[in-house]
This record gives sequence, structure tokens and C-alpha cells, in this order.
Amino acid sequence: MIQELGQEIIVLRREKKVSQQVLADAIGVSRATINALENGRSHDVGIRKVMKILDFFNCELCIKPRTRFPTFEELRDGQ
Repeated sequence: MIQELGQEIIVLRREKKVSQQVLADAIGVSRATINALENGRSHDVGIRKVMKILDFFNCELCIKPRTRFPTFEELRDGQ
């Protein structure tokens, strides 16, 4: 799930032609935090930071049911 969120943030950022540094400065986090989130390496990013990013892009977080159960491999690999 964190990987999917990171990929969506990349898409939003590129559509708006915003660099990681500009986004980081605008919401008050480090560029390394943005980079880690976009690359699925930041499993401890807080919801407040995610909400700041989404607010920056005028987006919202939605919850929906999963369409399928994860496979054993996905669970094992933490996906």
C-alpha cells in the first residue's frame, strides 16, 4: 500500500511539474522524506505528512475495500 501511495505522489508531482525539494519545502519536511515515501522505503511516515502532501495537490485520501486478498508472497515480502 505504501508503494502505491508513493507512486501516486510521483504522478501528482510530475503532473504539476513540482520537484521533490519544492514539495518538501512547501510542506515542511525533508526532501529525503519525500524521496523515501515515493520509493516505498518510508514505512513510518505519519498520516499528517501524507495529508500535507495531499493538501498541497488538492487531493484527498479515500478508503475502499480491497478487491482481492494478498498472496502469500506479497505478505511475505511486505507488499
